[in-house]
Amino acid sequence: MNEELNEDKLVKRKRKQATEEQLNNPFHGVKLVQVLERLVAHYGWEYLGERVNIRCFNNNPTMKSSLGFLRRTAWAREHVEDVYLDMLEEKIAPN
Repeated sequence: MNEELNEDKLVKRKRKQATEEQLNNPFHGVKLVQVLERLVAHYGWEYLGERVNIRCFNNNPTMKSSLGFLRRTAWAREHVEDVYLDMLEEKIAPN
């Protein structure tokens, strides 16, 4: 009887294939922490504070405080996402 129960639990889940829209979305599979880390590495906190005027970028910036604020504040997250998209376009654009 235990064997029957164990066999039922072993049913594998099928993974969904990513849609075309998801594959074309630059944020697909990228977490907010990764976005912020890449922006800080590329531009630095000072530039981010100029582009997105929020205290967590301008006054003693840390990843923890910035991520907390961005997760709670949609408008700030949208501005940061715009900066990220600009950075990606810079990297793709021919010199």
